[in-house]
Parts: sequence; structure tokens; C-alpha cells
Amino acid sequence: MTDAPGGTGATGEGAGVTGRRTGTATLPAQEARPAGPAREAAATAPPGKGKRNRMAALDGLRILAALMVCLYHYAGKEGTVAESWGQSPAHLFPTLSSFATYGSLGVQLFFIISGFVICMSSWGRSVGDFFRSRVARLYPAYWAAIVVVTAAAVALPVVVEPLRLDELLVNLTMLQQPMGVDRVLGVCWTLWVELRFYVLFAVFVVWRGVTYRRVVVFCCGWTLAGAFARIADHPLTDALVMRDHAPYFIAGLALYLIHRYGSDLLLWGIVLVSWLLGQRYSVMALWHPGGGGEFGRSPLVIQLIVTLSFMAVAAVALGRLKWMDWRWLTVAGALTYPFYLLHEHLGWFVIRVLSRGLHVPPYLTLIAAVASILVLAHLMHRFVEKPFGPRLKRTMTEQSRRVRPPA
Repeated sequence: MTDAPGGTGATGEGAGVTGRRTGTATLPAQEARPAGPAREAAATAPPGKGKRNRMAALDGLRILAALMVCLYHYAGKEGTVAESWGQSPAHLFPTLSSFATYGSLGVQLFFIISGFVICMSSWGRSVGDFFRSRVARLYPAYWAAIVVVTAAAVALPVVVEPLRLDELLVNLTMLQQPMGVDRVLGVCWTLWVELRFYVLFAVFVVWRGVTYRRVVVFCCGWTLAGAFARIADHPLTDALVMRDHAPYFIAGLALYLIHRYGSDLLLWGIVLVSWLLGQRYSVMALWHPGGGGEFGRSPLVIQLIVTLSFMAVAAVALGRLKWMDWRWLTVAGALTYPFYLLHEHLGWFVIRVLSRGLHVPPYLTLIAAVASILVLAHLMHRFVEKPFGPRLKRTMTEQSRRVRPPA
């Protein structure tokens, strides 16, 4: 989710990298792949303060991933989705549902983008700056989504039952999953994954300053830790190392280094190993031999979508998608996070009212559900994220300066 998938943003702070072309890679100005100590010295310098490249292609990939997950939740599964429609989506959308069931792989694309963007936005920042930027980016929209979805659950509990007050309050921390509490937002499990990634990256990289060498060591160490965690097969090591999700973040980190410094055999090796592990984890998680019923998945299609996700972010890293400099992609990217938070449960409410209450045709209901959540996402971005995110960060920064001891 998160730009989680949602929790990170290509257009967020520190997202810009102006560069020049050398061969097939985009190299930042003044950082043409220095070697040895020179590379390390250049790596500690923050990006230039010139005009920032908004990297609209990343925003386009983010909204694509969000729409994939949305389509999965509206037409690619059973359970509450079928209850909202009044029958299985496989019967309403015989062709569409066979594609929609693969939409859950949008989460993997989110994680690759998150690794790329977090590495980019943390360069030249202290761990305090990193912490404040993540809190200001994630929590205002998240809290607003909790309130909106809870209000909808109270108004129409036949779709989703509202949680008890104690459970609702725990959800405000974003730690409900490790606490064993039900989730208000079904998609927020990905935010828990994102939070753990942020903590790992902050402790092992950002704390001492982001450099080429530290990011590479972190990628290699995290890959090995994932392998050892599978051997240990213990819930605690799985929770800490995130063996099933780590390859996507690691690939994103390495791809940003490729974007910043140019192609490098070591970095492409990290991406290749991450793809080899990631496609295996995706097949294990999403393919069930002999099962799946109307929503069965092919392991080959799963591998293909994962491969295309890696290739898409790699194309961004190499500068091959710079031509996609369309303003509407930047606008769409800004709506991705609130859209991702709101779409699942609120979409089911819209579908139930339109399909079962007003008997609107299925495809028109589907379009109306997506459009209505996009409108809500715009309102949340305009009236929650834009005013309260920067204000929260500014307040935390000012208070940090007041309590900081004198030099």
C-alpha cells in the first residue's frame, strides 16, 4: 500500500533527482559513478537543490498498482465482495474476474516502488527527519480513513460491522496487527509491512547516513537474513525479517542506486536475486494447486506479473520512462494513498447500495464505485493531507529543536 502501498510517494519530499545521460542510465549531476572513497564521499551528499524531477512515471505505476488492488477487491474474490454484489463476481464479470483475481499482485509492485522512493527521499537526511517525514506522510490520511470507514460501518453494518471502542483506538496506532486486534481498514496489513521496512532501513542505514555502501550492505544482509529466517521458520524471525516481502523492497533500493549511479553488475545482481526470490514467494502465497475454484490463478501468470513489475521500475531507474512527464500522472499519484486506504470497505458500501438497492447494472456500478472513491480520495488529499501533513511535520520539527541540547 504501502507510499505505503501505499505509504510513500514519488512526488514527496526529497523525491527529485536531476541527472544527465551516460549510456543507458541516468546519472545525477556531479555523481558520475565515483569509485572507492570518491564514491562514498559523493554518496553522502544530498541531492542537488535545483528543479526536482517529479518522476511522473513512478506516480503512474503507483496509481496502476492501486487500481489493480481495487479491481481485485471489487471483482476478483468471494466473501464480502459476493455479499455486496448479491452473487459471485465470477458470474457478473466472467472475463473481467479472471483478470481481477491477479490484482492482488499490485501490492508487490507497491513494495518495489516503496524501496525505490524511500532510498531516494532519505538521502542526506537525519533519522529524525526521516521519522518525522514518515509520520506526517502516513498518519493524517490514515486517521481520517479510520473515521470515515467507521462512520460508514455504523451507518450500514450489514456490509462491515463496526469495531468495539477499544479495538478502534488500537487501530489509530497502526499496530493493530501485532496486537491481535481486528482491522478497521482491510488493506492496512500492508502498512504494517511498510512500517517494519522503515524501521529496518532507519536503524541500519539512515541512522548513520545513507550512502551507496551502506545501502548495498543492507540489501545483501537483508537477503541473507530472509534465507536464514526461512530455515528458522519462527514467527518472530518472520515478523522481523519479513522474508516473503523483503525481496521487493530490496529490489527497489538497488534500482534507485542504479538510477543514481548508473548500471553496476553488483546492483543488477541484487535485483536479479530479488526477482528470483520474489517470484517464488508470490507463487507460494497466491497459487493453490488444485484449488481456487472460480478464482484460481496460474503460477505462470503470477510470475509474469511479478516480472513486469520489476521491469517497470527498472525502466524508471534507467530513465526509459522520462517521456511520461504528464501532469495528470502526478495528480493521480497524489491520490494513490487515500484511494488505497478508502477503496476496499467504502467500495463495498457503494456496490451494495447501487447493485442491490438501486439495481444499477453491474459494469456501471463498478465504474461508479471506483469513481466515487477517487472523488473521496481527492477530498481527503485536499482537506486532510495537504493542510495537516506539513503542519504536523512542522510542529514536530519545531519541538525537536526546542528540546535539542545545545552544541
